[in-house]
Amino acid sequence: MSRHYNHMSEEERAVVQIDIQDGKSMRSIARRLGRSPSTLSRELARQDVGAYSATEAGRDYRVRRLRSVRRRRLIEGSERFQFVRDHLVLYRWSPQQIAAKLRAKHPDDSSQRVSHETIYANIYAHPRGGLKKELVEALRQSKPTRGLRRTTAAKRTRVPEQLRIVHRPEEVQKRLVPGHWEGDLIKGAFKRSCAGTLVERKKRFVILCKMDGCTAEAALEGFSRQLKKLHESIRTSLTYDPGTELTCYPELMDRLDIDVWFADPHAPWQRGSNENTNGLLRQFLPKGIDLSRPSQEYLNRVAMLITCCACFLRPPFLSGLLTHDHSRPLHRVDC
Repeated sequence: MSRHYNHMSEEERAVVQIDIQDGKSMRSIARRLGRSPSTLSRELARQDVGAYSATEAGRDYRVRRLRSVRRRRLIEGSERFQFVRDHLVLYRWSPQQIAAKLRAKHPDDSSQRVSHETIYANIYAHPRGGLKKELVEALRQSKPTRGLRRTTAAKRTRVPEQLRIVHRPEEVQKRLVPGHWEGDLIKGAFKRSCAGTLVERKKRFVILCKMDGCTAEAALEGFSRQLKKLHESIRTSLTYDPGTELTCYPELMDRLDIDVWFADPHAPWQRGSNENTNGLLRQFLPKGIDLSRPSQEYLNRVAMLITCCACFLRPPFLSGLLTHDHSRPLHRVDC
């Protein structure tokens, strides 16, 4: 007898009904069907009164199966689905931001909340059509399917041994206190323009820096200009990849009195917060555009939108640095 259990079929229930009416024992019926006698005992016990009826047993089985199916949390046409769709499409919020908003609105009612994974699953499991296309395009990276990963290789440069990430203090590694940043550049069309990205490791605050070029000198000026706006107590260290654009790191350390640490080559997970943010930024700074065109004001608005789920989630120690009017829709930069 197989150890893999299968639910009884309509034909098996009919055999049970006929054999019971013929006066056969439970064990003989079980041997005939290749079932355990206890399986048949439970099947008969589910009908409390009267003789066993295969028709009624099958109907009760289908009702129980319907009750056991987990109900969908997002149903098209419902108020919760419309809330998710409006904030995703109109306000350009991410699923994580929408889930955080629902948690804040309904702190004591879990039935009114959905996780960001539920939102993603609902979008990609949606039937093909205009609605699915609209929802997918509203996501940060607009991937047609989930799970596609970038496989670009990091550039190699000579990094002093004492500045390698393995020597970074524990308080930076474990995100114990704010003030430690991760940095990178995102490139524009033909790699002729770029914008600097900075992410605070503990609070996930995002700063975007307009660059005047892709040279090390341009990166030095861009990062210095934006980081100088921060109080010195919250610009303690910067972790960067081993790219050639930060070869002027001694000048940066001297200007800002900041420690610089370099991640290992081909190890983007060592700067995970920054790498994830770079992917999210592509919704508003898509690949193939000239990144010298967006103004610093536009970059500030994008940075604040990525940072904040809503105004109530704004990091208090940096709330005055950048401003963003959440009532104004924010769209992609034109190519």
